[in-house]
Amino acid sequence: MLLEIKDLDISYGDSAPTVQDVELSLAAGEVLAIVGESGSGKTSVIRSILGVLPGSGRISRGQINFAGQDLGHLSAEEWRRLRGKEMAMIFQDSGNMMNPVQTIGHQFREYLQTHSDMQDTEADEMAKDLLGRMHLPDPDSIMASYTFELSGGMRQRVGIAMAIAFHPQLLLADEPTSALDVTTQAQIVRELMQVVRDSGTALVMVTHNIGVAACMADKLMVMAGGKVMEYGSAASILDKPQTAYTKKLLAAVPEIGGVRYV
Repeated sequence: MLLEIKDLDISYGDSAPTVQDVELSLAAGEVLAIVGESGSGKTSVIRSILGVLPGSGRISRGQINFAGQDLGHLSAEEWRRLRGKEMAMIFQDSGNMMNPVQTIGHQFREYLQTHSDMQDTEADEMAKDLLGRMHLPDPDSIMASYTFELSGGMRQRVGIAMAIAFHPQLLLADEPTSALDVTTQAQIVRELMQVVRDSGTALVMVTHNIGVAACMADKLMVMAGGKVMEYGSAASILDKPQTAYTKKLLAAVPEIGGVRYV
């Protein structure tokens, strides 16, 4: 397995664990969607995988293994080498994670050179190629732009382009479509699935959108109150949910013409 989590508890400060008893496994090329109410611990789980829990957040129990490594014992330098190359994250609004007073080109070049020995010209060409793969028109113009000059969908595509630059084994996506309109959501979903198909990258995605989860995921994890309600095959859970919480969650999906699209 590429990713295995066992008996994971996450705490903030000295309080009791906010997230408890999380277990999952993911192979190369598989997609896991984590769904559930706000505050259920979804984002804490994926941030713990990348080692970027906010504030006083910490793993208080359990183990995360990635590609044969116990992530709980990595040094700061080992984390630096791992992030961006072996695993990468796509945020809810990638534009918020970028510097508004530097061009996309400057930031993309800096990102590539942080993880390689590329010269400026090589980094710029690679960045433009990646932007083109994300179906962004006129990559030269995008490179010269600032984040506030791009739409939400364009910023997300830039974020995805950066995240896939070094063909990571694992992508983590925190609500990658929730800030977008429905049409752009569909485009971003298609592009993420293309990345998974083309490179065999595994994907762990947090989403409130059950339809997106149903469309993309091989596996599904349902969370509430910091605990896992259900975990397993997405098709099985969506077809025959076992817990009252999951049944209520699926029942809340709107119907169109009497049909529920999950």
